[in-house]
Formats: sequence, C-alpha cells, structure tokens
Amino acid sequence: MNGDERPHFVVCGSDPLAYWVVRSLLATDSADGRVRVTLVVPARRRSEGPDGRDVPGVRVVTAERLDEAAFRRAGLAGAAGLALLNQDDVGNMHAALCAQEVESRLRLVVRMFNTNLADGLRQLFPDSAVLSDASMAAPAFVAAALGEVAPTHFRHAGRTLYVARRDDVRPQDVVCGLAVTTDPDLVRVLPADEAAADVVLAEATGRPAGTEVAARRLVRARRRRQPAAVLLRAVRHFATRKIGIAVLALLGVIAVLGWLNARAADVSWSEAVYLTLVTTLTGQDPDVNKPVAAQVMQVVLNLAGLALIPLITAAVVDGVVNARLALHAGRVQPDRSGHVVLVGLGNIGTRVMAQLHDFGVEVVAIDKNADARGAALAHRLGVPLIVGDAGREETLRSASVDTCQALVVVSTDDGTNLRAALIARSLDPDLRVVLRLFDGDFAERIQQAFGIGISRSVSYLAAPSFAAALLDRAVVATIPVDRHALLVTEVPVVAGSPLDGRPLSAVARPGEVRLLAYTRPNQKADWTADPRMVIQAGDRLTVVARRAGLTALLRETTPAPPPAPAGPPAARRPEE
Repeated sequence: MNGDERPHFVVCGSDPLAYWVVRSLLATDSADGRVRVTLVVPARRRSEGPDGRDVPGVRVVTAERLDEAAFRRAGLAGAAGLALLNQDDVGNMHAALCAQEVESRLRLVVRMFNTNLADGLRQLFPDSAVLSDASMAAPAFVAAALGEVAPTHFRHAGRTLYVARRDDVRPQDVVCGLAVTTDPDLVRVLPADEAAADVVLAEATGRPAGTEVAARRLVRARRRRQPAAVLLRAVRHFATRKIGIAVLALLGVIAVLGWLNARAADVSWSEAVYLTLVTTLTGQDPDVNKPVAAQVMQVVLNLAGLALIPLITAAVVDGVVNARLALHAGRVQPDRSGHVVLVGLGNIGTRVMAQLHDFGVEVVAIDKNADARGAALAHRLGVPLIVGDAGREETLRSASVDTCQALVVVSTDDGTNLRAALIARSLDPDLRVVLRLFDGDFAERIQQAFGIGISRSVSYLAAPSFAAALLDRAVVATIPVDRHALLVTEVPVVAGSPLDGRPLSAVARPGEVRLLAYTRPNQKADWTADPRMVIQAGDRLTVVARRAGLTALLRETTPAPPPAPAGPPAARRPEE
C-alpha cells in the first residue's frame, strides 16, 4: 500500500453488515477510484453468512481483540475513517477509545443498539456517526407484518416525504412513482411509466401513513381474550403426569376396597360411599363387633387414607408450582385472533416488538432464551413471552399462530426461522409470513419453492447509510420495496464531470435513477425543474436510485480519476 494516496477506510466486523458495508465502499471505489479498504476480522468465522473477508480487492487483517496493536497492523494511522460494526456495544466503545490513541483525527462510524451508550459515545467523539441497523430495518418488518409498504419518512429541502400506496394519497401530493407491486413475482422499481407505479413517494399533508391506518384497523378487529381457554390450558399444566397417575391409582384402590367393605357390612350404595369416605379420610368408627371382613377392609381403608392425604397435598403443591412456571414461561396463553406472532427478541426483534406495541397491535413473542435482549422490555410492555423452540408445532400453537394476523420470524438461526415458517404455513396456508434469512441465495430459493414472503436483509438495508457516513456523504433515506433498497441521496456535480453541461433529462434512467429535486448554489431546491435545464458544476441533484444506478451516477458527476500508481497487487491473504 506504500505510495497509494487514496483515502483509507478500516472496517471492523464479522457478519453480513460488514460484508455489505465493504461492498458499498468498493462500489464507491469503482465510481471514483479513490478508496481503499482494510477489513479487521477474527481468525475464525463466527457465523455461516458472509463477513467480507472473501471480497476481492479488500486487505484482510485478523485480530481476536480490537486494541491498539490490531489497529496499528490495520494501518489505522492516517486513515480517513473507521467503522466499528461488531454487535457488542461496550466492545465497540472500548475499541473506539483504543482507536483514538492510534489516530485522533478520523471519521468514526459505530454500530450501537443501546441509546444511552450511543449518546455517551457522541459526547466523547463529536465527529462520529452512531447508527443502529435494527432501528433502520425495523419499520420494514412492521410494515410487512401489517401488509403495508414500509413507513419511510424523511425531510429534505423543506418538504416531509413518505412512502405510501397511490390509493392512500391525493394525486396532488404524489412526488414520484417508486414501484409497481401488483405482481408479487415481478416487482418493478422506478418504472419508466410513473403513472403505473402503485407505490409512490408523497408529501406529508397531515394524513396518517398506511401502516398506522392498518394498525388501527387491526386493533379494532381484534378479538377479546377468552378466560375459559386460559383455565383449560392451566388445567393441562396443573400437575406432573407421575403424581396424577399415582392419585388416580390410589383412588381406584379405595373405590374397590369401599365396594368390598359395603358388601361385608351389607349396606346400600349411598351408605357405602359415606362409610368409605369417613373411614378413608378420618379413620373413625372402630367397632370390635363388626364381622372380621369388615374390620379388615376398614384397616386397609385407613392405610389408604394415610397415603391419599400426602398425595393430594403433593398434587396441589406441584400444580401450583407448575402453573406459575407455565405462566412465567408463557406456555399458558389465551386463544387469540388478529395478533402478530414475533419469533426472536434480539436487536431487530426488540425494535419490531416496540413499534408494533406503539401502534397498539397485540404481539406474542417467542424466544428460546428467557434472558433474551428484548425479554425485559417485553415484560415491561406486557407482551406475552413464550420461552421455547419456535421450530416446534406446540410452541407455535401456544401462541395461536393459526389465527394470527402475521408471523414475523427474525431470530438469528436460519434453520429455526425456516422450520417456524413452514409449520405456520401448514397450520394456516394463507398466513402472512415475514421471514428473515441471512443467506440471500437461500432466501431466493425458499421464496420460489414455498411462496413464502422473504423479507430483505437487515444488513443490506442498513449498509448504505454506514458506508455513506464513512465517506461523509448523506444518504437522506433508505426505502425498502420488496427485496429492493432504494436510496435517496443528494449528489454534487463536480467541474469537469461527464454531466457538467448536459441537460437534466440525462440524469434519469428508468429502473435505476429518478431525479427528485435540482438545486443551484445559494438557491432553493426546485422540485419541478424543466428537464431541458443545463447542469452546471456546483449544482446538487437529489435522486432516488438503486445501488447500481447510484454508482453509475457518481461516475457521471465526478471527473475521471488519474491513473493509479504502479505497485504490487493488493494483499488478499489474511495477515496475522
């Protein structure tokens, strides 16, 4: 890397987010030729998904601990930016402090879930961007669960814009068409014919977004809980099977002995029941003048009574304990209808649960770990938490998945996620399933084979914002549409670039880029600019684009880079 004057960025992470951030940076690299990337990863992979170490053109450094020595080996001194993308909030903060000792002047981008730690990090490092991929992606999962488009809101150039269905907004509020989603198997984004788009970008005028409307409708239609169902389920969890069998067997013995005692005493059946109960439970009424057979039956019944009382006590105590444990673990749940079942209370699941709760939607959560990240929040919000394996039918049935509005599966285990989705579909073939799978190719195949709606990757949605923060470029918003991610970005036009001197009509590319606003220096943004206007250096273009379209646009707005200096090829092999 000696003699290479391109800005250097160091990325620390070993999961799909690091992979997509590296890919985004390299896409920028191909656009302007002035970026080089070093990836710091542990020696062994920590997940089955991609983590960036196999991406061509990336220098890889292995380090089990992000300390000063690791940062020096990664060449952090003199670097333009550092991205800390591990899922450990405290570990990222410690790494940031260590990085400051190596290079005090660099752009710092940190992935963080805890808002309190995020605020503290911003105070320590004013020139930093603290982002949460879970917060960015959660609205897309919430919208998919409610059958609506993602509730993306953003403000730019004095206007508040949001994504909506064309039927839900007034024609005069539509800014541009985003996608045609009428055919679920062929979603077309940024179509040439904007009038055909049923998903649009609109200006907010005080009307509620589609997701909020859907949530209100769902809340009104929700069926009340049934106390009788709770009681029946509690009875099934009341006592262990062994104690129940022992009690039933002893009662059978007592019944037989009572019948024999009645035969010996020559009394009616009602008198026999009375004598059996009194003799068993109290042991009274001794009579030496009774026949020998009756005296024997009485003694045996007294002995049976001595065994019955402890068994009844054990059954009651065991039942109370089991009922409390079942309630605590969420196994005893009322039958519900119209709710949302959420599997996985990690980073993204916690955000999804909180947003659904804020909308007033009833949620039932499932996680195999009672101490999951979102468990405390679930208890605080009153969201039932079922502790169990979502890949088992009885666990899903306990959450009434066969009558729910939607199943949102966002755990970190692809196998469990897929089993839960397939079992839920077998219980209700028409159920809306929002499934998170880390392997993109696997997700596409599952979608084609089973017709299950696959949600886009959390990392794929969040990566452009992390990469833009590293490059000190503003991604105004990320708009998820089906499995596509559209980026709203403001791009400056540099003197000598291919677009300098060309008309505005040259910016738009159907399916790739659409122009939203045009801003001249020291002037307000023009949202209805004439396509014949000539672009000049210093102008700024606000566009909505796909990743490939944005990369191509960056090439058009930036002068061609000088030839790269000759030197040895970039190292691909991990460095110890």
